[in-house]
Amino acid sequence: MGTITAFRDLIVWQKSHQLVLNIYRITSIFPKEETYSLTSQIRRASVSVPANIAKGFIKKTLPNKLNFISHSEGSLEEVRYYLILAKDLEYIDLDEYLKIETICEEVSKLINGYSKSIKIYHKSE
Repeated sequence: MGTITAFRDLIVWQKSHQLVLNIYRITSIFPKEETYSLTSQIRRASVSVPANIAKGFIKKTLPNKLNFISHSEGSLEEVRYYLILAKDLEYIDLDEYLKIETICEEVSKLINGYSKSIKIYHKSE
C-alpha cells in the first residue's frame, strides 16, 4: 500500500469524486425548471462529500478531522434523499437510482472506515 500524502490518495475521496461525476451526469437530463432547485441542490450536496473529506484531511486535530467527516456524512445522506426524490418524480429510472445508491452505500462504508482509522491513528500518537 502506497503512502498517503494528499487527499487525492484516499480511496474514500476517489469514490466520492466518482459519485459527484455520476450526479452531474444524471442531473444533466433533469427538466430545465429544476436547474435552480433539485439539480442545484443535489449537485451541491454531492460536491460537499469529497470537498469535506479534502478539507478534513489537512486538519491537525482529531476533533477537526472528525467534524469535516461528519459534514461529509451529512451531505451524503442529503444526496440519498435527493436521489429518492428524483426517482419519485421520474427524473431517473429505478435502475439508475439503484446504481447510484450502490455508490452511495460504498462511499458511506468508506467514510465510516476512514473515520475509524483516523481515531486509531490519533490514539497511537
